[in-house]
Amino acid sequence: MNPVKALIVEDHPLMANATKYILEQVDRIVVVGTAYSGQQAVEMADEFEPDIVFLDYHLPDDFGSRVAVRLKEKFPYMHIVIFTGIDVSEVYNQLLEIGISGIMSKEASEQTIRNLINCILDNYTMVPLAMYRQMRIGGETPILEVVLTDDEVTIMSMIVKGATHDVIAEQIHASRRSVDNYVRRIYEKFGVKNRVQAIERFVKSKYYSE
Repeated sequence: MNPVKALIVEDHPLMANATKYILEQVDRIVVVGTAYSGQQAVEMADEFEPDIVFLDYHLPDDFGSRVAVRLKEKFPYMHIVIFTGIDVSEVYNQLLEIGISGIMSKEASEQTIRNLINCILDNYTMVPLAMYRQMRIGGETPILEVVLTDDEVTIMSMIVKGATHDVIAEQIHASRRSVDNYVRRIYEKFGVKNRVQAIERFVKSKYYSE
């Protein structure tokens, strides 16, 4: 299997080093670097194109949510884990809409962090039981509602009509690789593994119109 490149975004050197040590104990994970600010995170993502980013929520120059938006715009297939020492439950919906893959407390054990990484690499995630129970009873809008970007809606609309990835790439003026990455991200959001399942989910969603 190919190695999984990980980037740590953490402004406290001791925490950054501790996180690096834990990640390096996980099979296939290769830590490509540590960024100490949001801007440096974007620059290092451009350089290394990591598969997974452990992103602190409070950085010296920005909030992790805003950094996550910048990263997902450039790399929609990238897994982002918000790694924080504060309660982010109030912005959980926002983080889901951005497309983050998980939220982890800095107080989590090494075993929990390893479990989360393995789940994400298998296209699953983990949430603390306390947060899970809030998700079941909270809000009028289901917290796990799938949110698609305009580009993702356009691509799925074309897929429903039978367009191939090559045709989609030509129509939206993007590379075939970019289309593949978009489709991969859509599959992850829908929790499906193939084109037929994605179409079934899409036509039942609020985004579909004949």
